This record gives sequence, structure tokens and C-alpha cells, in this order.
Amino acid sequence: MKIIRTAPFSIAILLSMAALATAGQAPPADGSPGAAAAPSSRAAVATDYRLVPGDKLRIEVYKDAQLSQSLQVRPDGKITLPLIGDITAEGRTSTELRDAIVTPLKEYNTNPVVTVIVVETVPPVFYVMGEVNSPGTFPIKGQVSAVQALAMAGGFKDFAKTKSIRILRKGSGGGQQSIAFNYKDAAEGKGSPVSIHPGDTIIVP
Repeated sequence: MKIIRTAPFSIAILLSMAALATAGQAPPADGSPGAAAAPSSRAAVATDYRLVPGDKLRIEVYKDAQLSQSLQVRPDGKITLPLIGDITAEGRTSTELRDAIVTPLKEYNTNPVVTVIVVETVPPVFYVMGEVNSPGTFPIKGQVSAVQALAMAGGFKDFAKTKSIRILRKGSGGGQQSIAFNYKDAAEGKGSPVSIHPGDTIIVP
């Protein structure tokens, strides 16, 4: 019977190769087994994004802990800050809101440094009601025209008055605008296109 002998140096080579393979595996970033870098939970907000009710903000006033606040835009479109009171946030960009805060603060601080951070946004929507097949709430993704909005609502019922549509829109001063929209003219390419804004309500009589 033959006896197979393994040379000691062969075993040493195999052990060395196994050690190198183990060393070549990079450990997780935080040193714990199976850990991976967590993705950012908050997407960057565009600088031209306009605030809507429900948006969550962080107002930072340099070297003033009392005025630095975490706030949410109220249903009336405003926020409240100490010393300043109510300020309209809805419809403004974060830069425009910052400027609106800085102006009254100059009564108390000659050179206030204010930062407005949009922490969380509410998905923009519009509403369609009246003589359409699928009234309800619809998301705004990009630019949406009035014609597209009505198509999203399933089109008109048989007796809809398509020449007398109204679009209700909250004005910058807190009031409400009523915009006339003639679907027949729009379908024929007459007049300027009407864009839908977040919070608009389209009423089809």
C-alpha cells in the first residue's frame, strides 16, 4: 500500500493563500457585520420650490436660540415667529421667506443672519369637482395644464358646461381668485394655455 505524504511547505502555502483572501475582503464601513451605508432619507429640495401648507421648516437665526424654530406651514399658509408674528410662507421660495423674515428682524438686530431650511415637503396636488367622470384629488408632477388636469379627471359628463369652468386659486395676499376657463376654446388652440398650480380647485358646472 502506498502512503501519500504532504510536504510541510505545501500546507504553509495553502494557509498563506487563505489568509490573503480573508484580508482582501474589506470590512463594512461602520465595522459591524453586514452593515451598509444608509441612503439619504431626504431628497434635496429645488431652490425654486414654492412652499405649501403642511411643509415642515427649520428657521435658523444666527446667535438667537429663541428665534430659531422648527415650524410647519399652517393651513392658512402662514407661520408664526417670536417678535415678528405671522408671516405668509405659502407661495414663497425659501429665499423669499428668508428675506421676509429678515426685514422685520432689523428692528431688533441691525444685521440678522437667517437661514430657512425646507425639512419636509407635502406632495403638491390639485382638486377637480363637478361634472367630470372621476372627481377627486390629483398629484402635480411637473407642468400640468388645465386641459391635462381635466383629462386626469376622466373627462366630462354629458351635460357639463365646458365653456363655464372655474379655477379657484389662493392669492398671494390670502384671498381667493376665480379664473374663468373655456375648455372648447383651449381645445381649439385659442387663447393662452392655463397652468394648474398646487392647491387649485377646478369646478366644472
